[in-house]
Amino acid sequence: MDINMKIKTVALIGMGAVGTVYGSLLYKRYGSNFAVISGKSRKEKLKKNGFNLNGNTFYPDVVSEGDSSIKYDLIIFSVKNYQLDKAIEDTRSFVGKNTLLITLLNGVTARSKIYSAYPGNKVFYGLSIKIDAIRTENGVTNTSDGEIQFGEADNTVISEEAQAVAGCFDEAGIQNIVFLDMIRMVWKKFMLNVGVNQVTAVTRAAYGKVTSVETNLTLFREAMTEVLAIAKASDIDLREEDIEEFVTLMRNFSPDGKTSMLQDVEAKRKTEVDYFSGTVIEMGKKLNIPTPVNHVLYCIIKSLEELY
Repeated sequence: MDINMKIKTVALIGMGAVGTVYGSLLYKRYGSNFAVISGKSRKEKLKKNGFNLNGNTFYPDVVSEGDSSIKYDLIIFSVKNYQLDKAIEDTRSFVGKNTLLITLLNGVTARSKIYSAYPGNKVFYGLSIKIDAIRTENGVTNTSDGEIQFGEADNTVISEEAQAVAGCFDEAGIQNIVFLDMIRMVWKKFMLNVGVNQVTAVTRAAYGKVTSVETNLTLFREAMTEVLAIAKASDIDLREEDIEEFVTLMRNFSPDGKTSMLQDVEAKRKTEVDYFSGTVIEMGKKLNIPTPVNHVLYCIIKSLEELY
């Protein structure tokens, strides 16, 4: 892709709750120039059934590894962390030398893994925040599309490639922002996920009960405080006030909304606990920082998975 031109072709892999919301918007804008990348085993079913968002079904092109010689200008990763290795391989034939890649995965490990697979490509840090999508057997429902925060590690000067991605999102009606320090933003969301996703998974609490139940609030704060300690020891710009910001944020979320991890537990799906508390525990050991709250949350959630 000529970075002086607009992005003309976009693909997305991972049509869960978040992927379906953004996939719908990209499909409306790009039509046949947008595609969903899928493993071969699921391709025909996805093409036949389409994707349902808020009761409306849409049918984008679905492509699998080796289907065509097209190299997409932009590929968005929106799978679960435990699906990333396969997703990297499923996208391989669609990545050209100028393809831009962006991850919307939770946690702090996905971008480096994608970059290791495609070291010659521009790989952006990215995350989706303030989106309230819920996946059910009948499709995805949402009322807020949230926003995508993305960029390179340091965006003091916003690159032409980042401007092209921002232009793509703007045209699709996807709220987006390039932050000066994307490492900070990725770690902020990681800290939030470690707190709210895991606490709701073990307590079965909707958003409205995260801060209104005192013991939930205690777990929420303490799990995030362990992330804060690791960040400080790693020279990552997280702050005590970030924790209080998230406490306020949870109070403004739809009270009946549910985190992705709670949705996974209720649907008896595999969770991303290894990439939340699992990562916290691993980093804590390397830095000699105690992580007892995350250790307990990890053990409980892994036990829940074994009981499915």
